[in-house]
Parts: sequence; C-alpha cells; structure tokens
Amino acid sequence: MTDPLNPIDIQHPEQEERPRFSPLTPQDNPPSQWRRWHLPVLVFFAVATFLIITRRNAPAPFQKDEGAVFGTFYHVTYQSRENLKAGIEAELQRVDAALSMFNPQSTLRRINAGEDIVADSLFRAVFTLAKQVSAATDGAFDITVAPLVNAWGFGFKNGALPDSAAVDSLRQMVGYQHISLTPDGRIRREDPRMTMDCGAVAKGFGVDVVAAFLRAHAIYNYMVEIGGEVIVSGTNPKGDAWHVGVNRPVDDPESLSSELDTVLTLTDCAMATSGNYRNFYTTADGRRVAHTIDPATGYPVQHSLLSATVLAPTCAEADAFATSFMVMGLERAREILARHPELQVYFIYDSIGQNRTFSTIQR
Repeated sequence: MTDPLNPIDIQHPEQEERPRFSPLTPQDNPPSQWRRWHLPVLVFFAVATFLIITRRNAPAPFQKDEGAVFGTFYHVTYQSRENLKAGIEAELQRVDAALSMFNPQSTLRRINAGEDIVADSLFRAVFTLAKQVSAATDGAFDITVAPLVNAWGFGFKNGALPDSAAVDSLRQMVGYQHISLTPDGRIRREDPRMTMDCGAVAKGFGVDVVAAFLRAHAIYNYMVEIGGEVIVSGTNPKGDAWHVGVNRPVDDPESLSSELDTVLTLTDCAMATSGNYRNFYTTADGRRVAHTIDPATGYPVQHSLLSATVLAPTCAEADAFATSFMVMGLERAREILARHPELQVYFIYDSIGQNRTFSTIQR
C-alpha cells in the first residue's frame, strides 16, 4: 500500500518521454532576408518622394498653343502644368458664335438678318462696350458703319465703288445713337435696314475672353495674341516682362513685312494696333482706298496718321480706341487722350514724307 504522504512516481507505459527544448540562439536563426528587399523598396520610396516634392516646388512649364480663328491666327503662351488648348479653342468658338460676320448662325448675323432674338451674353457685352466707346469718341467708333464698309469693298463686297449719292443714302442707315439694347437683351433699330459690324473689336474681345479663361484656371503668367491684338500678364518664360513689337507702317497688303518700328516692354495690360498700311487696295485709276471708314463722312479716311497703337486695361477697349484714333487722325486723337488718362498710345504719322512718332507710353 502506498503511503499517501510519501507518493512515488508511477510510470505509465503508454506515455513516452517528452523531448526537452533549449532556447534558440542567434546562430540558430536562418539568414536574414531584410536587406534583400526592404532596402531597395525604401530607396525607391525615398527617391520618389524627393522627385514629387521637387516637382511640386519647381515652376510649372510654359505651354504654347496656336491655331486659326476669325480669319487670322492666334498664339497663346501660358505657364501651366496642364495644356488647355481644347478649352482655349472652345472659348474662341463662343466668341465666333456671337460676333462673326461670316458665320450665318452667329448672333450678329441673325440680328443683321432681322431676327428678333435675345442676344447672348458675349454679344451684349461687346454691344455695350461699343456704345460706350462711340460716346467717348464722338462717334468715330461706330459698329453700325457696316453698310459703308461693305460698299467700299471691305466686308461683303458689292461690286463698283459707291458714288456720292450712294454714300449719302447709306449714311442714313449709320448712327450708334439709333440702335439700342433692350432690358430683355434684344436689339432695337430705328431704321430696320441698319446692320452692325463688330470686326473692329472682335479680336480684342476674343483676347480678353481667353485671358479670363486662363485666370479662371489660376494662371497669371501669359500672353494671348490674336491677329496682332495682345494681352500680357505677369512674366515671360525667362522671368522678365513681355516684349511686344510694333510694326513699321510700310505698304504691305499681303502682310509679309515683319520690320519693327519699336519694341514695348509690357506686363499686366492689353495692346492693339490699327493702321491702313496693310488693309487697303488700289483702284484701276490708281486711287488708294483705305479700309478705315469715317462714319461721319461715309468715305475712307485720308490723313497723316499711319498707325495707332493703344495700351488699355482690356484688349477690347484697346482695339476699339485704336480704330477710333485711325478715324480721327492725330490732332483729334490727342484731344480724346486728354480726357482718357487710362489710355497710353504710340502713334506713327507722316510728316512731309518722313515717319514721326508720338508716344505717351511710360518706359
């Protein structure tokens, strides 16, 4: 009998002796794989992070887009990581749909054809500006001059040049005071035969629309140019102010000459140039017919002013005033400038066979 106070171990034959384990030592571990794959991954992520940070801190590149529009060409240079050409051209098509004289579906063409439609916002903006510039220039700028422009062969040509009787008759259809915009956006004409031509402001307005599109995308370093009308903002790709040339007024109906009279250093302003040295024709009897028509007389202008370059807050204003000054001539233009200190000009005029300049641009 077993003493319960002095028990003894009882071995059961079915139980095997349990193995005894010793703690593992570093020598027992398998070779580490850490350096084989962790280190390259860390290096990759470190380099990628560095590149991302560097790219974010680096200045965005400058994009350059160009194409055809309004019977001429556009060029846009702007600082952006994204190319916005599709959006730029969509904005230009909006302007064309509002102001084109050659698009039969444009707002302008439909109104000229007598349709009683509500004008779109772009047309209303241009019409309102045109009326303001007309009042400021004593009628030298007048978008209702279309019948005379066409009669003299700068638009929808009508064949032979008009005689004095035809000019007097057409003048009855011209006058910015006799056309208005109603509160609901419709055009009202005192004479239903009146038609409009926005060609003297459309390019400048198109420049402004593209500039507004770029600013809406937080782009502030850019240059937009359409057929010589320009707006610049901020700095160029070299980090400097923009440099814009003014052509020398030499007879160049084919627009082949690129000879410059001066180069202006500009930023944060708009510029437009008007002149008769390119857009003119010579009749069979040797008479030169300039494309600038004076709404007051009904005839092409004849004076010493060869080229008018205007700097203004917007390109539409610069465009309209440049045309106005070409209608007025040098002396009347200087009178208008005295009333509009927001404008700066660079005029080239003829003085006894020599080109002279008159400038108010601060350099």
